[in-house]
Amino acid sequence: QVQLVESGGGLVQPGGSLRLSCALSGSRVSVYTMGWYRQAPGKQRELVAKVYSDLSTTYADSVKGRFTISRDNAKNTVYLQMSSLTPEDTAVYYCCAHSLSGARYDSWGQGTQVTVSS
Repeated sequence: QVQLVESGGGLVQPGGSLRLSCALSGSRVSVYTMGWYRQAPGKQRELVAKVYSDLSTTYADSVKGRFTISRDNAKNTVYLQMSSLTPEDTAVYYCCAHSLSGARYDSWGQGTQVTVSS
């Protein structure tokens, strides 16, 4: 069974940086498309970034140039480096391992709160 454990969320000032981590067990991150998503109060969950098995990446327009997704195969961990944070980045951030069987079988982390405030 695939399990994801996230860490790194917290309170940060506008303009600051934060690094989120997502450790996967039960499989290898290298064989998955791994994604970071976020959900702000009253809003739908949205894609932040993805890294594919071939290391290509996708970013939401709102975070391009500020966020970087990466993975460390040896540590079986995916990261989201966030810089130049704004209050609009405040949300619960979730890590996802996308299943080849379809979205209903995706594995999700527990979520970690990121709050950008002075």
